[in-house]
Amino acid sequence: MNSEANWAQAAQQVQETLREGLQQAISAMAGFGAAPGLAQLGMPELPGTGPQLQFDPVKLLAIQQTYLQEVGALWRSGPQSGASPAAFADRRFSSEAWHDNPVSNFSASAYLLNARTLMGLAEAVQGDEKTKARVRFAVEQAMAASAPSNFLALNAEAQKKAIDTQGRSIAQGLQNLLNDIRQGHVSMTDESVFEVGKNVATTEGAVVFENEFFQLIEYKPLTAKVHERPLLLVPPCINKFYILDLQPGNSLIRYAVAQGHRTFVLSWRNPDQSMADKTWDDYIEHAAIKAIEVTQEITGAKTINALGFCVGGTILGTALAVLAARGKKPVASATFLTSLLEFSDTGILDIFIDENSVKYRENQMGRGGLLKGQDLASTFSFLRPNDLVWNYVVGNYLKGETPPPFDLLYWNSDSTNLPGPFYAWYLRNTYLKNKLAQPGALTVCGEKLDLRKVDLPVYIYGSREDHIVPIGGAYASTQVLPGKKRFVMGASGHIAGVINPPAQNKRSYWTRTARAADASKLPKSHAEWMQGAKEHPGSWWTDWSAWLKDHAGKQIAAPKSYGSRKYKAIEAAPGRYVKVRA
Repeated sequence: MNSEANWAQAAQQVQETLREGLQQAISAMAGFGAAPGLAQLGMPELPGTGPQLQFDPVKLLAIQQTYLQEVGALWRSGPQSGASPAAFADRRFSSEAWHDNPVSNFSASAYLLNARTLMGLAEAVQGDEKTKARVRFAVEQAMAASAPSNFLALNAEAQKKAIDTQGRSIAQGLQNLLNDIRQGHVSMTDESVFEVGKNVATTEGAVVFENEFFQLIEYKPLTAKVHERPLLLVPPCINKFYILDLQPGNSLIRYAVAQGHRTFVLSWRNPDQSMADKTWDDYIEHAAIKAIEVTQEITGAKTINALGFCVGGTILGTALAVLAARGKKPVASATFLTSLLEFSDTGILDIFIDENSVKYRENQMGRGGLLKGQDLASTFSFLRPNDLVWNYVVGNYLKGETPPPFDLLYWNSDSTNLPGPFYAWYLRNTYLKNKLAQPGALTVCGEKLDLRKVDLPVYIYGSREDHIVPIGGAYASTQVLPGKKRFVMGASGHIAGVINPPAQNKRSYWTRTARAADASKLPKSHAEWMQGAKEHPGSWWTDWSAWLKDHAGKQIAAPKSYGSRKYKAIEAAPGRYVKVRA
């Protein structure tokens, strides 16, 4: 009887300790000063700062019992027994230095036990899916930040390096910290190695048009003949266009040019205070639609092919709907890469969006202002905190290392601002209200939008592990566009899945063959589509190239100069706009 009372008392103490730990983790996350960008985004109040959380009693009891058993075993074995195999499997604690230091490996084991328990509690929280997602996210952030590897006093690997280098690693780490403070973000790569126009964004071309929103770049043909229908690429305005033109070996732009397409790209201006009042309508009318019109005028083509990437795809889709409402169909085919037109599945980003958070943004900048590029970039980094934040904090500052050169991470650090009215409109009408997919629900540029009128062949690509545009969200575009559709899924994530050149022979992609008569109809869900899909090794670029060729028209002699009589070359690619830092 006495043992039962002791067990009940111990279980009650564990319950209170765990509940308090979870509340503290979530409350800390609600005002997480160590995660720049979350508070600035107007992240809604998280559970734990208001009403107390409620748990599934069955799950809670199982968690308590498991925790009691594991923590008892850990403390009985003590620091001298070494870390658990689970600690060795975590790459943060996998080095020999962690194995050889009793205090550090014990702290790693205790940390992982607490992390598992808190995540188990997060899963046991009772509530709607959005509340539970916010709790999971908060706990993940708090646990990532509190890992013993992030602290020099506990990081055995950093301590060993300091001893081996006679303190030089610590001195270099302090220097790295000062440099990152000056530049305003944590270095993910050796940024001194790269220069836009010199060793990234190097495909030869010229700026042939510019206004206050964008520059239009035309690229020099690499073939004697080109397809009569030109190709216009619309990249995301929340990043710079050269993700599509990093280096010759992984440039989608150069690949398109080499396939015989007369290629143009829209290079967005990095907004400053002079653009603080610009709206979604401005970006559609004076950028996307204008770029389509200028491309037509320069080439003399009645119709063009267009490609939109990420938010660029949402902008392109909106522009096509505006043009369709005006009775115009200047685009013969469209490609949407990891883009959202239907916003019912927005993945992890959904935790940031509710009425209060959107109102906060509207009040803050809906009538004018800028969303700083670094705020947005930091938020995206904290979606994968261990890989994109704390990994570099440990390497740069505790170990005094310089991260290796990596073109993609250099681009990732080259952030862009957004006009406040543009951003506030985007949040409310897409992520919050999902109005773009609803016929007649939105008026843009004076026109009622209806994506059902965007009747043209489309190529829709989604990445299987994408955390920005979930594969289900990318697939949903197949259900709102009425024309003939080809959907392709690639391996990897939002960027690595897209930037996958054939020459590297990496990863794989999936397609599904449909009869010609059924080309406008695809299964209602991605899960259904997968049941008939076939995996192919290598890059999806070759599949896209074959598809695009069928919509590009006959071949004609390649132009010998840039632009036209009306639109003369202004400056060499990549132009001035892309070089402006936020």
